[in-house]
Amino acid sequence: MKMKSGGLSGWLIGAGFLLVLALFAGFNLGGGNVDQTASGRTLTILSGSENRPLVPLIQAWGQENGVDVRMTFQGSVDISRALNDGTAIPFDAVWPAHSLWIGLGDTQKVTRHAASIMRTPVVLGIRSETAQRLGWVGRTDVTVQDIAAAAAAGDFRLAMTSASQSNSGASAYLGFLYAFAGNPDVLTLDNLKDPAVQENVRDILGRVDRSSGSSDWLKESFLANPEAYDAMFNYEALVIEANRALVPAGQNPLYVVYPANGLMVADSPLAFIDKGDPEKEKDFLDLQKFLLSSDTQSQLSDLGRRTGLIGLDQTGGDPAVWNPDWGVIPALTVASVPTPTPEVVAEALRLYQTELRKPSLTIWLIDTSGSMEGAPMNEAKEALRMILDPAEAATSLLQPSENDITVIIPFSSAPGTPMMAEGNDPAVLSRLLDQVMALQADGGTDMYSALGVALKQMQGFASKGTLVDYLPAVVVLTDGASDTGYRDRVFSAMAASGLGFPVHAIAFGESDLEQLDALAAATVGKVFGVDKGLSTALRDVRGYN
Repeated sequence: MKMKSGGLSGWLIGAGFLLVLALFAGFNLGGGNVDQTASGRTLTILSGSENRPLVPLIQAWGQENGVDVRMTFQGSVDISRALNDGTAIPFDAVWPAHSLWIGLGDTQKVTRHAASIMRTPVVLGIRSETAQRLGWVGRTDVTVQDIAAAAAAGDFRLAMTSASQSNSGASAYLGFLYAFAGNPDVLTLDNLKDPAVQENVRDILGRVDRSSGSSDWLKESFLANPEAYDAMFNYEALVIEANRALVPAGQNPLYVVYPANGLMVADSPLAFIDKGDPEKEKDFLDLQKFLLSSDTQSQLSDLGRRTGLIGLDQTGGDPAVWNPDWGVIPALTVASVPTPTPEVVAEALRLYQTELRKPSLTIWLIDTSGSMEGAPMNEAKEALRMILDPAEAATSLLQPSENDITVIIPFSSAPGTPMMAEGNDPAVLSRLLDQVMALQADGGTDMYSALGVALKQMQGFASKGTLVDYLPAVVVLTDGASDTGYRDRVFSAMAASGLGFPVHAIAFGESDLEQLDALAAATVGKVFGVDKGLSTALRDVRGYN
């Protein structure tokens, strides 16, 4: 179905900044949203989402210097994966959150001129009243074990990004491994194999109530739904940004806790991809020089980034930013966890995805209406193949764990019968995939009745007391708009259930974004397009579950 003209812009005005973020995530920002410069010079950067607030600064530099700087945002793990393509990567530079992702991904040695632009530690941002109750205010000795014990006792509801997609999640996770391994000189493969280490890490990851593929989106979802969570592992800079929004809104700020034995620091390296273009290389070096200049470094400090040549001392920064009442320690002396080798990082990510993360309960709603016939239906089936074929899923870190639950509900004029697979047995997943491949496109589109069936599925798990053991989510794969009027009734039922699971959407073709955006906004979910490729959309959506 065609997008309704004018409907999206009208709805955006009322939906607020969360929706805007959901629409922009993964799209080109910065120079990519303006006309190319008269000189025709462009510089494309694949960047972590934590750099999104720097777009105006970089855009202004580009306009002044005749360079159209285009920034595309992905998780640092995906940036590392993109570097595997060598000079075939469709970008001129990469800007992940940590140097380890360049070391892990740049197997063809195509990066040049890597330099740390700024630094920010990955911290626990926790409601100030909760930190006060736990006795953590003013302390610098709160350990990962202390945090794990408080989470296990139900003292707070925790959110963090996916370790297999985002640097902030991976940093927190590597900090957990390091702490539970007894703070070794450096994390080793033997540490990863230790059953006690695995069990302790599995337990703290099991306390995560909301996941995300983006550090910036996690911050924004926290702001948009402040009563849903009490704490999040995220960058210090983004916790500061959150507080600068919470306090003017009359809400209590988050308190920054630096894990004493599991702190990792993002060093934000900006690196050039050498494709033999000296003019582009000069533009890159000029941008890098601008970012490292004293004036720009001062502006970055005012955005909550730690700057300077070495160390983490931000003494003398703006007290409205580096606010000690928020637990922020400008002269930070907590030691950072040593960076593991690429081999250890790769194995740790595999272990996270397949064994240690909190299991996912994902209900996939597959549009099989007549408008899906042909390419959209084939793409939807291919999407499920990437999830249900273990070998194919492993290539993109999409593989299910032995405790995951996958439910598929086809829908057209009415919902179909739910189909389920538990765990990661290849034979079980293959049978489910066969059922998916047999689906045919026909009939109308009743997305909301299908959502009602998904709600009943979630309520069934909740009635057994098992829903809390999973990260639940509904994912809609559709190319159109629902042509029934059940929306308000389903929305009311979902709200009354109190289950609070997100509804995400992968939008094929000419989807009615107004309906999908409204659905995502109502459930603190997200809409993903397939403009960057189906596998990218799937990796993105799995990071939020």
